[in-house]
Amino acid sequence: MALYIRDNTVDNLASELQKLSKAPNKTEAVRRALQHELDRIREEVPLRERVAKIQDKFRANMGSNKPNFDMKHFIDEMWEL
Repeated sequence: MALYIRDNTVDNLASELQKLSKAPNKTEAVRRALQHELDRIREEVPLRERVAKIQDKFRANMGSNKPNFDMKHFIDEMWEL
């Protein structure tokens, strides 16, 4: 099935990409660009997973959350009050 580019801006982008990437033709330039974008999207790590990784790293380095921690007492001890 053929792909027809009817938009002048898209055609100009395809031509520029062909020249810069030294692709033999616009079709190959577009194929490479589409493949590159598909690869990038497939490799993208979802935000939820990235945040979970940061949280796990934080917990590993900072220790567990202590719900009974007394910040006032801690500060007073630091300042020897």
